[in-house]
Amino acid sequence: MTPLLTDDERQSALPALGDTGWRGEEGRDALRKIWKFRSFSEAWAFMSRAALMAEKLNHHPEWRNVYNVVDVTLTTHDCHGLSALDVKLAQAMDRFAGSATVETDHSAPVACLCQVRHGKG
Repeated sequence: MTPLLTDDERQSALPALGDTGWRGEEGRDALRKIWKFRSFSEAWAFMSRAALMAEKLNHHPEWRNVYNVVDVTLTTHDCHGLSALDVKLAQAMDRFAGSATVETDHSAPVACLCQVRHGKG
C-alpha cells in the first residue's frame, strides 16, 4: 500500500501546491484544482499529457471536463488520502497546464466557454 504523506512531507509540499491554486477538498484528504483553457483543444491536450503521466505513475486522477474547463481531484484511494503520488501528479499537471487560468473559488460553478458564448455564464 502507498503510504500517506507524513506531517513533514505535508508541510514541505502542500504550501507550494497551494500557491499554484491547489485547494483542499471539503471532507476529504484530497487536493482539487480547476483550470480554464482557451479552447477545448487546449484542455484535451492538457488531459492527454496528464493521462500519460498518470499511466507512468500508475496513479489516476478523478477529473471532469466540460469544453475548456478541467476540474481535477487528487487522492490516493488505497491509503485513503494524500500520498507522494498526488504531489508528483499535481506538480506535473501544473507544468502541463501552461497559461491556463486557475479558478480558486470552488464554491461557485465555473462557466465554460460554450456557456459564456450563449450568455449563460
